[in-house]
Amino acid sequence: MSASRTVICLLRNDLRLHDNEVFHWAQRNADHIIPLYCFDPRHYQGTYHFNFPKTGPFRLRFLLDSVKDLRATLRKRGSTLLVRQGKPEDVVSDLIQQLGSVTAVAFHEEVASEERNVEKKLKAICCQNKVKVQTFWGSTLYHRDDLPFSHIGGLPDVYTQFRKVVEGQGRVRPVLSTPAQVKSLPLGLEEGTIPTFEGLGQTEPVEDCRSAFPCRGGETEALARLKHYFWDTNAVAAYKETRNGMIGVDYSTKFSPWLALGCISPRYIYEQIKKYEAERTANQSTYWVIFELLWRDYFKFVGLKYGNRIFHMNGLQDKHVSWKTDMTLFNAWKEGRTGVPFVDANMRELALTGFMSNRGRQNVASFLTKDLGLDWRLGAEWFEYLLVDHDVCSNYGNWLYSAGIGNDPRENRKFNMIKQGLDYDNNSGPPAKGRKGSSYTPRQHKDRGIDFYFSNKKSF
Repeated sequence: MSASRTVICLLRNDLRLHDNEVFHWAQRNADHIIPLYCFDPRHYQGTYHFNFPKTGPFRLRFLLDSVKDLRATLRKRGSTLLVRQGKPEDVVSDLIQQLGSVTAVAFHEEVASEERNVEKKLKAICCQNKVKVQTFWGSTLYHRDDLPFSHIGGLPDVYTQFRKVVEGQGRVRPVLSTPAQVKSLPLGLEEGTIPTFEGLGQTEPVEDCRSAFPCRGGETEALARLKHYFWDTNAVAAYKETRNGMIGVDYSTKFSPWLALGCISPRYIYEQIKKYEAERTANQSTYWVIFELLWRDYFKFVGLKYGNRIFHMNGLQDKHVSWKTDMTLFNAWKEGRTGVPFVDANMRELALTGFMSNRGRQNVASFLTKDLGLDWRLGAEWFEYLLVDHDVCSNYGNWLYSAGIGNDPRENRKFNMIKQGLDYDNNSGPPAKGRKGSSYTPRQHKDRGIDFYFSNKKSF
């Protein structure tokens, strides 16, 4: 009788069972599967330039929720999630030595250098132990291998060009089936305890009832959110009109935190949009959800094309700007003490909830780079610390964009904070009587929906 085959499924930003090619492949190529999540100590150190905490309390809570939820999902299917504190390369090496039956390690590839360095170390360890490495690409709507460019170097430097080519020539792969049962772990493995906030050097955040994102992490919550936003409320059919809102849960999809940790698949969202369009309605709003998923894709592919240049002070264009690092100014910005009400309200929301609307992010980024003239990386690393939905490519891509050194064909873009505050937050106090629902948009601006990237208006 042949020896049993054990596959380690190393999970990172793919904390789901649905549409997960790592599980899909392992089910067909193993007798035993070890789903593994590692709390990597490097994620709880300081950011690269300014040493802010790398993972803040809101994202950590969301991550802990997501890990607990995936473990519960796997337990219902005859498995569990192994949890360890340590570097993935060390944990995997220990498991290979301990078991002697590991035939493969499977994981999704990432984009940024820190994650790719982990992948290199994993491959070296597997090579030493004659263990197969099986990698997949699963974080984008359009698969990297299906892009209509011969090489990633051919990726257009303007989003609109990318979008038109991909929409015209690309295809979205179908969603993979979810296994009803997951193959069991080999005998003798402790599943491991999920760490606490204190164990990771953090303090559990206090709930703020005003949060625009009062949701919890995990695949179960992500799928429930989609059902609510699409099928239960039809809110998706008005998304393009309400997405520039600032108060409430339903002015936008709020999928981004779950997408960042891979609790929901972009292909599943796409599939559900197409189903909704076929069964209920297809309009600009339903299309706009796909449009925004494509922006997310684009920033991932920009990260692949440019590598570490997305973190460089001079950006993608190698443009020399005399950025300041005045920490007095920066502290006023981060604490919401600039004296500009629209900026300050948004920054306080971020500090208290880990969330900020898309419109708010564009404005506070413009203010930091264009009005204060501060190094954009201060803002990017502060967002990395606090945002519940931090995604390295989207965050740094958007900050480069705001700083005028990224994928923006127009020079010296700057927001008028007073005008923006009046347009999008003209009642900064409590909701007035008679407002209809939490995704209220002032009626006179209902159809404006100025888009940060494509508006033809000359004054922002």
